[in-house]
Amino acid sequence: MTLDRAYYLLATFYSLIVIIGVIAILAGGGTLLAPIHLLLGALAVIGLWGYILKRGFMNPRMWRPLAGVLAVGIVVQLFIMLTTPLSSVLLTWMLTSSIFSVMLVIMLYRYGNRDQPLWASDQERTAARQLDVLLSDNSPITAIKRDGSRENSVKVSKSGEGYKASVTRRSQEGQERFEERFQYPETLVFFLEKFTSVTVNDFSHSASLDDRDSAKATV
Repeated sequence: MTLDRAYYLLATFYSLIVIIGVIAILAGGGTLLAPIHLLLGALAVIGLWGYILKRGFMNPRMWRPLAGVLAVGIVVQLFIMLTTPLSSVLLTWMLTSSIFSVMLVIMLYRYGNRDQPLWASDQERTAARQLDVLLSDNSPITAIKRDGSRENSVKVSKSGEGYKASVTRRSQEGQERFEERFQYPETLVFFLEKFTSVTVNDFSHSASLDDRDSAKATV
């Protein structure tokens, strides 16, 4: 059995559990907390399918907190198993549930990593390809974005197997410098547009100006 097939079987298993839970609630079974457990389980299954299919569902910022909630649930279950006398059936069920939940927590935590191409939009993927072309021709590349009295200067370069962005923000209040590293160019494009208002076209424009200056200097 391949790893991908095992993931599909695991996701199918969790999906069946959610379906059985819905049927049980509609039939009048379960406790008052059953709908909450079912909702968390359904969200976890959505994230699991997204991880397996490598597709972005909902917001990436929600999956790691959800993994944290599930991890707390595992700890609570283990505490109950260690401190409370339980029947063999209930003990087996809680232990099995905890073991399977550990795998789910790990996958959801990985799924919540924003630095993945699966969270990128089509525009960001296109811009990432353009950025890779610019970096292959010349690295590092620099772009400057001005908005009134504010100025954002960004220098982007390839760093090992990833990318590094060095940002300088200038305003009347002062100057701020920081660096961020990314594994994928799609995430770099997202970061630049969201936090510096710099687009790939700004790098292309700066590169064109540099080429013109070089040509004039040669003449």
